[in-house]
Amino acid sequence: METLSDLNTFAKILTEKGYNGYFHTQGAYAGKLKESISDYLESCQKGADTLPKQDLLLTGYLQWSGEDKPSVECSMWVNYLNGKFSLNRMEVARKDQFGQLLKKSELTNLSLIVLPNAVEVIALVNDEQKQNVGKISKRFKL
Repeated sequence: METLSDLNTFAKILTEKGYNGYFHTQGAYAGKLKESISDYLESCQKGADTLPKQDLLLTGYLQWSGEDKPSVECSMWVNYLNGKFSLNRMEVARKDQFGQLLKKSELTNLSLIVLPNAVEVIALVNDEQKQNVGKISKRFKL
């Protein structure tokens, strides 16, 4: 199920699926998805960093409403082999304003083709939409 694609294709597909915020590659190199990965790979070529033996770790926020509100964080483990990228798994966590975990979901055996869009992934850990639907005003009827 794994599909390999170059950086331009990889970034384009993720951006079209709504993953268009800022990311960190391997805990550094902040920027949009393509720029973050490019900066990291360039640093590896210069010898300032080394490629990991396992997957590249991309982290970023899918939903941010300010420091005093809960947020949704995303971690993606990306396989990098001979200039080609493939997505292995993703972890999505909703945390409160203090960094405490509220809800977490993990997606495994992923590929770019079957990856849900960002809105669907946020819905996996966001209970607000479910709570609003369940609220029914209880009024007296005559």
